[in-house]
Amino acid sequence: MSDPSCLFCRIVKGEIPAKLVHETPDVIAFRDINPQAPVHVLVIPREHIESTGALTEAHEALSGKLLVAAAEVARKEGLDSFRAVSNTGADAGQSVFHLHVHVLGGRSFTWPPG
Repeated sequence: MSDPSCLFCRIVKGEIPAKLVHETPDVIAFRDINPQAPVHVLVIPREHIESTGALTEAHEALSGKLLVAAAEVARKEGLDSFRAVSNTGADAGQSVFHLHVHVLGGRSFTWPPG
């Protein structure tokens, strides 16, 4: 299922170009156009799911595949340390309402992040 008005659904369909770095039947990963770290890749399900908060038990396998893909992206990018972040809702910084995990690395991070 996809949302024709969703930027990430349009990337999945190939209507909008993206620099893909990983692809499986269920998940794609591409470079962020506004990187916040030397490595900044977005990992998304092909299926339109609004956010982490919209996940249900029906998404258990897919959510696992999303995190496995994030780990694979980090390995491909040569990252020993990285952040895997999923913002949920506008107040948390989500700007595209299609579930995605940011894989950030290549620099040091501090805690707390925000």
